[in-house]
Amino acid sequence: MSEVQNTSRMANAIRALAMDAVQKANSGHPGAPMGMAEISVALWDRHLKHNPANPHWADRDRFVLSNGHGSMLIYALLHLTGYDLPMDELKQFRQLHSKTPGHPEYGITPGVETTTGPLGQGITNAVGFALAERMLSEQFNKPGHSIVNHFTYAFMGDGCLMEGISHEACSLAGTLGLRKLIAFWDDNGISIDGHVHDWFAEDTPKRFEAYGWNVIRNVDGHNVDAVSQAIAAAQTSDRPTLICCKTIIGKGSPNKAGTHDVHGAALGNDEVAATRAALGWNHAPFEIPEDVYTAWNARERGAASEAQWEKAFAAYAAAYPKEAAEFRRRMAGDLPAGFEMAILEFIARCKDKGETIATRKASQNTIEALGPVLPEFFGGSADLTGSNLTNWSGSKPIKQTQAGNYLSYGVREFGMSAIMNGVALHGGFIPYGGTFLTFSDYSKNALRMASLMKIRSIFVFTHDSIGLGEDGPTHQSIEHVSSLRLIPHMETWRPCDTTETAVSWAAAIRRKDGPTSLIFSRQNLPFQSRTPEQIENIQRGGYVLKESEGMARAILLATGSEVGLAVEAQKLLSQEGIPVRVVSMPSTSAFDRQESAYRESVLPRGIPKVAVEAGSTALWWKYGCQAVLGIDTYGESAPAGALFKHFGLTADHLAQMVKSVI
Repeated sequence: MSEVQNTSRMANAIRALAMDAVQKANSGHPGAPMGMAEISVALWDRHLKHNPANPHWADRDRFVLSNGHGSMLIYALLHLTGYDLPMDELKQFRQLHSKTPGHPEYGITPGVETTTGPLGQGITNAVGFALAERMLSEQFNKPGHSIVNHFTYAFMGDGCLMEGISHEACSLAGTLGLRKLIAFWDDNGISIDGHVHDWFAEDTPKRFEAYGWNVIRNVDGHNVDAVSQAIAAAQTSDRPTLICCKTIIGKGSPNKAGTHDVHGAALGNDEVAATRAALGWNHAPFEIPEDVYTAWNARERGAASEAQWEKAFAAYAAAYPKEAAEFRRRMAGDLPAGFEMAILEFIARCKDKGETIATRKASQNTIEALGPVLPEFFGGSADLTGSNLTNWSGSKPIKQTQAGNYLSYGVREFGMSAIMNGVALHGGFIPYGGTFLTFSDYSKNALRMASLMKIRSIFVFTHDSIGLGEDGPTHQSIEHVSSLRLIPHMETWRPCDTTETAVSWAAAIRRKDGPTSLIFSRQNLPFQSRTPEQIENIQRGGYVLKESEGMARAILLATGSEVGLAVEAQKLLSQEGIPVRVVSMPSTSAFDRQESAYRESVLPRGIPKVAVEAGSTALWWKYGCQAVLGIDTYGESAPAGALFKHFGLTADHLAQMVKSVI
């Protein structure tokens, strides 16, 4: 069999599996897998460095299917090349509990590097992968020892390019010169509504050239040799590369290829049969001939590649044992031995100092204390470093020709968050990035994806309420804390002072199974004294901060900047002989996970409860509150003090509310 015939059968195997799985499920997107089959052969058979027997090998190339609706493409590739994805799983495409969900999901399917589906985020994650590879290589590679040396490849379609996040991420990738990033544009001119020229007519190659990318134009996406040559050229570039592949969506389908009819629906039994005939694919559904399996099988080649790397790593370890051990630790996501001592000592210093400062400043102080023992810390801000206070004395800005550990993302909140997710997925770093809380809306889908993937991204949000003052309602967060609390697997902390801030950072760093949102104030907040037991209980998310003198007649439940307000209200009520307990709840999600006995001890039944937070009141009623003091309108532009008084967020008003419920 000739090479052309061999590659043709390899490509047609992808087409057959895609149309068969979508047809069986009567759901899915066969067009992209059928149109990108030859591109896949060129990359996966001739260039991709991976080991199907070990999907987590540290120096593997990363592959991202940004156009995740074409998920049968990656499932076919993983199955054919030898990953633990048997044919029975392909037959269960889009079915409950299968390893082949409707869009690729990280942690579900072996070999899937990131969850894709919301278009544009995959290519943005890929920028994070390439950035992590560059930073790791700068930190660990030594003369004669290149233990970090891999590419990130991303497939993307017109939809990814239309989404605004791709502009944010690809612009930054070009500025940073991430040369190990190679993206393939599936230029088929079709989306769900039809031919895209009526709504997507920009000159994409010029756009990427303007970003500073190396652009390879006019590649025949159905010519394996042409695509392979483009990849080889891209690998030698000193810039990220866009390979523009002209393709026919649904190629092989006699009546639907090149139309939107093949984009997001099964071909139908008659068209599947016609496509088989047109391709000369004389095999039953889900049947792959042994010669095709043999041609695709990457297990032997992958094992050899990993063995070669392990040999090189052994030589590296012999020459640099400390660095080798550190590399292994960081890629495993384990914290250094000195972390726990550092955080305990810092919390003790917080207690001794008793500072009344903004929690954003308390956050910076915590980063300053932990940074020296966390070389995996990778920080940044979306053009608000001086406001978010996410930098520290050890921060080294990343530039095109400069290694570092801190990135100024520019005004790219969404891009920053999805790039952080890519860095977290790559391994070797704990990424954190800051913006104003009100701009978490821009980032929301990336926050959701971090939660869905259960990865260790830390999102820092400052200027958390009307407390930022004169900037007004466009910048004052009202519903944002509640909306973050509603995201499954997102741990949300809103600390009230320096000690709670340190504990919340420690919880975020320790957490390996999901992201964390840390929410900090612009204005100064009073320090609260605590016993050692109370400090220990902060990590439970909610605890008794101030006990009443005598049997409590009410419980004040507060978070963040309103904890100080609750403490003042308790003092006023005490003067009137009304004993009140104050509960600080920096993390509702952490508190809700505690055993019922603990939760009952903090919030016993039968005692009236009043919650206070400078934001939406909706979620506080679940704690059995008789009243909630908050803000269910937008803010106003005025000094912070005037705003808190205007909205009734005062100790006097809170005390009156308590009296009204008892």
